[in-house]
Amino acid sequence: MTHPEPAPRPPLTRDRVLRTAIALADASGIDSLTMRKLGVELGVEAMSLYRHVANKVDLLDGMIDAVFAEIDLPADEADWRTAMRRRAISARTVMSRHPWATGLMESRATPGPATLRHHDGVIGTLRGAGFSTELTAHVVSVLDSYIYGFSLQEATAEHLLQPGYDRGNEFLFGLDLILDGLERSRHGA
Repeated sequence: MTHPEPAPRPPLTRDRVLRTAIALADASGIDSLTMRKLGVELGVEAMSLYRHVANKVDLLDGMIDAVFAEIDLPADEADWRTAMRRRAISARTVMSRHPWATGLMESRATPGPATLRHHDGVIGTLRGAGFSTELTAHVVSVLDSYIYGFSLQEATAEHLLQPGYDRGNEFLFGLDLILDGLERSRHGA
């Protein structure tokens, strides 16, 4: 009796390494991610990973860049407020899928192409809407602080309000308050 040969394992690539690392971090948290565990998950020795990522820092940089790639970029045709609202909602959704990433999103010393494309899209939308350079910096800081802070709080704290409380409604309420204030600042009010 002959046994069928096992299906060939897909080739090891940087993308496969990063996607597997993200899945492990999603399942067990970033602190539990080691090169050894990643190698086991991929069916290779940990040393094989170093052909695709230089070290753990490069792995984390790549993982964060992949997370940024999941966030919707501001659309060219949308007005700034709609674009920033859509981007904020998308970022919160992505961070809820990858709660480990929230604290690392802006800490990478070597941002990847998706991260740079994301920031360029946000800044370009704001500058195109007439925000000054200084006000654009403020807008990005305020929005990202709100998005990351809300996502971090959502990932680490239970809300003790009545049954049926919807954190999504809370997020949108705060986001709209911020966007209203930014609109007033944009017009010098």
